[in-house]
Amino acid sequence: MANGPQDALSIVDGPAVSGRLSGSHLLPTVRGKPPVRLGRTAEAWAELELAARLCRNLREWSVLLRKAAELA
Repeated sequence: MANGPQDALSIVDGPAVSGRLSGSHLLPTVRGKPPVRLGRTAEAWAELELAARLCRNLREWSVLLRKAAELA
């Protein structure tokens, strides 16, 4: 994010497109942060909701759902 949220999204799009982290909650968790800074809350919410669905850790799951709810 040092160069801004749009650059951050571009960086994480590489692994997203390649499918290297498909099935992991980590990628949508990271992808949920830059859209908030860009004012794209629906996109951020969708990423955090996806991350929560993929997450297998109860504590992380609850944090992800809370963050998504804050955007709704």
